Amino acid sequence: MSTAQLLAYISAAVLAQIIIAAGFAIWRRRWTARESALMSARDNFSAVAGAWAGWRDFRVARREFEDPSRTQCSFFLRPVDGVPLAPFHPGQYLTFSLKIRAGQVASERAITRCYSLSDSPDTTCYRITIKRAASPAGQPEIPPGVASGHFLDRIREGDLVQVKAPAGRFFIDPDAGVPAVFLAGGIGITPIMSMLRWSIAEQPGRLLYLYYGVRCSADHAFKRTLEDMAAAHPAFRLNIVYGSPGADDILGRDYQHVGYVTLDLLRGALPHGRHQFYLCGPPPMMQSLVPALRNWGVPSEEVHCEAFGPASIQPTLPLSNEPIATGAVSFEVRFSRAGRTLIWDGRDANLLDFAARHDLCVDSGCRTGSCGACETGLVSGTVEYADRPDHEIASGHCLLCVGKPRSALVLEA
Repeated sequence: MSTAQLLAYISAAVLAQIIIAAGFAIWRRRWTARESALMSARDNFSAVAGAWAGWRDFRVARREFEDPSRTQCSFFLRPVDGVPLAPFHPGQYLTFSLKIRAGQVASERAITRCYSLSDSPDTTCYRITIKRAASPAGQPEIPPGVASGHFLDRIREGDLVQVKAPAGRFFIDPDAGVPAVFLAGGIGITPIMSMLRWSIAEQPGRLLYLYYGVRCSADHAFKRTLEDMAAAHPAFRLNIVYGSPGADDILGRDYQHVGYVTLDLLRGALPHGRHQFYLCGPPPMMQSLVPALRNWGVPSEEVHCEAFGPASIQPTLPLSNEPIATGAVSFEVRFSRAGRTLIWDGRDANLLDFAARHDLCVDSGCRTGSCGACETGLVSGTVEYADRPDHEIASGHCLLCVGKPRSALVLEA
């Protein structure tokens, strides 16, 4: 090899290293800038808060049915004090204190219920959508939903309702670079609508997929709204699944698939790569899809789920998406008002589920430690929480919906 050739090889190697180094520097600068922007967006997103403590009066400004069968109704709520509303995380819910007179009972009783926000943040108005909860099919002995019936039958425009600030941990990740896949069943569409509306308004280029399962067009909420959104935004891919199409329902016009929202539908449509999955629907749907996504290889941190809103999250679907462990230690738990002493054996996710399994009726709302409806006097013993509850627990009390015993307990309930 001549000296000239050797110098040429060395020069080429040096030039290649310079090009690689320059390329890496550019990539690193862009990556750092993107991560910095994303962290800033997430910080700003996370800083959003409901902005008030306790209960606040809202007036019902408008009602609007969302489905042909008129079982799903949106309520538009404006604050009586006129103070602008702070933004919320799209997907969160509101907690309501309701005074209800059921059946022939003359006196009213107070109950707490949570309903998902179904619109993007607005400084003047909140929107919730409530479905009338009928008795389960084939089980007429189980009464229909008291709170949903109260809203649909008795709450009218101009009425006042008491509301706690938005809360909940089921909301969209603001990273516009990751496609979002929404899987909804029935009234589980409500928090998804909030996420969709926010995403399209704030991140119009983000890839969004919706798979929405209902029985037929009679139960199809937000039908025209969703169709208009899909027509106006090419990055939004709409897939409607009817379980039992009606005689007038047309495939390709009213719906795209027959049956249920399943993993096979996703496999055939989603491109390879990372996605964030958001699931909200009835327990059978959730119990099928969540394990299926995991078996498909989707990381747990990218599967976000809520079963028909926070007021009905099932023990089989904890917020962490991890299986519930059965403890080896057992404790006596005394429910003083009910006059019963039971044995905690660790099979339940929390004390509220424990009480329900033993047919003890305890008032509850969010089931996530936010609303305080299940707060109960703790006469003796110690209760632990996997995560710090959002609700400020009064001294000498505990939250049954997110608490587990660390010792024998005596509760006022």
